[in-house]
Amino acid sequence: MKLKQIYFCTKCNAESSKWSGQCYKCNSWNTLVEDVVNVGKQSSGGNLSKTRIKPIISLSDIEFTEKRLKTEVGEFDRVLGGGFMEDSVVLLVGDPGIGKSTLTIQICNQMAKSRSVLYFSGEESIQQITSRARRLNLQNPISIANINNLESILTTIESEKPGFVVVDSVQVMASDEIPGQAGSVSQVRYVTEMLMQTAKSKKIPILLIGHVTKEGQLAGPQVLTHLVDTVLYLEGDNHHQFRLLRTTKNRFGAIDEVGVFSMEEKGLTEVKNPSALFLDGRAENPIGSVIVPILEGTRTFLVEVQALTSYTQFGYPKRTSSGFDTRRLDIIIAVLTRYAGIKLDSSDVYVNVVGGLKLSEPAADLAIAMAIASSKLQKPLPPEMVIMGEVGLSGEVRNVSQMKQRLKETEKLGFKHVLSSEKVKTVGEAVKKYFG
Repeated sequence: MKLKQIYFCTKCNAESSKWSGQCYKCNSWNTLVEDVVNVGKQSSGGNLSKTRIKPIISLSDIEFTEKRLKTEVGEFDRVLGGGFMEDSVVLLVGDPGIGKSTLTIQICNQMAKSRSVLYFSGEESIQQITSRARRLNLQNPISIANINNLESILTTIESEKPGFVVVDSVQVMASDEIPGQAGSVSQVRYVTEMLMQTAKSKKIPILLIGHVTKEGQLAGPQVLTHLVDTVLYLEGDNHHQFRLLRTTKNRFGAIDEVGVFSMEEKGLTEVKNPSALFLDGRAENPIGSVIVPILEGTRTFLVEVQALTSYTQFGYPKRTSSGFDTRRLDIIIAVLTRYAGIKLDSSDVYVNVVGGLKLSEPAADLAIAMAIASSKLQKPLPPEMVIMGEVGLSGEVRNVSQMKQRLKETEKLGFKHVLSSEKVKTVGEAVKKYFG
């Protein structure tokens, strides 16, 4: 094997023969990292007659039967599209302490009911994993190996012939065939490529655990997400019990599904009715509180949004939000001031999304605006009301997508009144109608 040293841009995958502070292709700074590639033997372009021609197969002649391996963890199977494909490589990432290892060991316990499970840990000791399994009261047999060498992993898979493999984590695994430390671009790419080949050739589903950066992005080269079949993100706040499982890539299913879990003493438990749990403990006729139906994938959740306004003694009022974009909040405050007559230039404004959720869709704009107005005017909204609508810069209230789906969830939980673009045309009209 003949190796060549190159420099690799982690943003646009551009290659360079020498290091530079700025990528020549995407103009990003400090994104070039050292890498090595196998240049091998140069093929002769003029000797094509000796090249073997592979047979071409028509798609109509291929018999295909989709085989899914269900984990019996309903929310996890939902996000995957029905379970693991028998030769798939799935990457699970999330913040430290969010519950990746807990969810992984629970999946291994369920998979061990029908097939052999092999768990490779490069970070945690066998005693730590055993302690977690006993704390979660998991009884099914799981084979564990404390290995961080790729060749040892591949040899063990070859000899043990497991039915399901976990590698925790891909950033700490290293190969003797590639120079560099574990976690480098070349090591992560090579390790993932070899595990992918193993999964495809031996028809073994492999679950990889990945690290994230402090910005919440997947650590390592972007090519890692291109190699694997599915990328799952486990999101949540360590100070709240809810965890959301999303997918940003899925070759065998949709990418708009979301799974909801609750962190309990016995591990992560599935949440069958998220809306009821998110609204649990809400006070009667609260000031500054609004319910908004939001879409998470193909599901509708009813979420409580709270707002608090307080007179500021400083020259510049605070704008603070938890679970909502602060820049979007500034726009909503400006619209309230200009078109609804709500003076907030001397008031601090605080917005909170209950349950640790993060709202990104514009359907929550009107709910945020009405919660702020309720707090400022010290008047509650009707208790059995949900509010949804996008707010424009001219103060208009716009329609939201999939209204029927949102209304169905609203009726199921007993909410009788809906404030949307069908009832009011502007934010000023909505404030005048409900607060006078």
